[in-house]
Amino acid sequence: MLPGLAFKAVVIGGGYATGRELATFFTPSGARGGLLGMLTALLIWSLVCVLTYLFAFKTRSFDYRTFFKQLLGPFWPLFEIAYFLSVTVILAVYAAAAGSIGQALFGAQPLQGALLLMICIALIATYGNTAVERLFKYASFFLYATYVLFVILMLAKFGGRIGPAFTDASVGHAWFIGGVTYAGYNIFGAVIILATLRHLASPRDAIIAGIWSGPLAMIPAMSFFICMVAFLPDIQNETLPSDYMLGRLGIPAFRWVFQAMIFVALLESGTGGVHAINERIAHALGAGLLGRRARLAITALVLGGSVFIAARFGLVALIASGYRWIAYAILLIYVLPLLTLGAWRIVRGDLHASRLAMVRTEAPE
Repeated sequence: MLPGLAFKAVVIGGGYATGRELATFFTPSGARGGLLGMLTALLIWSLVCVLTYLFAFKTRSFDYRTFFKQLLGPFWPLFEIAYFLSVTVILAVYAAAAGSIGQALFGAQPLQGALLLMICIALIATYGNTAVERLFKYASFFLYATYVLFVILMLAKFGGRIGPAFTDASVGHAWFIGGVTYAGYNIFGAVIILATLRHLASPRDAIIAGIWSGPLAMIPAMSFFICMVAFLPDIQNETLPSDYMLGRLGIPAFRWVFQAMIFVALLESGTGGVHAINERIAHALGAGLLGRRARLAITALVLGGSVFIAARFGLVALIASGYRWIAYAILLIYVLPLLTLGAWRIVRGDLHASRLAMVRTEAPE
């Protein structure tokens, strides 16, 4: 289950923690169309995760550099460029979201919330695999419990408004494109969490882990979306749909709990993205070891650029424009080669472990 929980952890921050992403890609298609788009994304996630985990397991590719050297051969640097740009934009979204949360709850300046999130990401990413995996595991309990309570409270108060939204026979025409785009910019989470695949013992483990990854990541989003439709169409224009819904719910204590959960979700996702960069650099060093000071320096460099972008463009603009270009790049460089060349090589059984694959331990300070 760990790969699925890790995939969820990476997806949720840029996928639906604030609700802004769901408002952008799914609410324009209405209640039914939005769920169809989300189901499309779920199926794409599970399929791509199964193939990714199988390919990684058979080639012992537990960081994205090794993985794409096996998949793309001499063209592997294309993903390196796309990944770095994508992580920078997505971390900027997390920073902007954290800034909006701080502003909504405390009246703080957006930069203050962004900096707090970046500091927390840096502290966890500095301590490597063990700290990151513990965050993925234990934060998941808090996240799922909060979403369950949120759905119960929303249905109890606004259930009478949710049902009629689904009786509307009209389905927006853009649900399929919305689902593919949403799946596309999030699916690179499958290669971010490659380090967790070292625990898999067989191809069967890889297949089961991949199948579970889609539902584990999407079920909270679907629950959130079902609650959102009670407030259509007004919620489409809200910067923080989650805070808008919590305000209408009228339970101040739970508003704090939910926003704390969003912050933890952003922390999970941001840590996963930065950790993948650290692991790629660690593997490139040859011995597979990267000291804590070096991890901290790399993390600070990446996060600093992201905070600058967040302050420059803001949450809504980053999601509306930046995510679409990320989706196109990831689909072209990662998903298409995996579904064709990667799947063909898996079926043929001609995959072999990379000569760079090795057992890595954490570097002592």
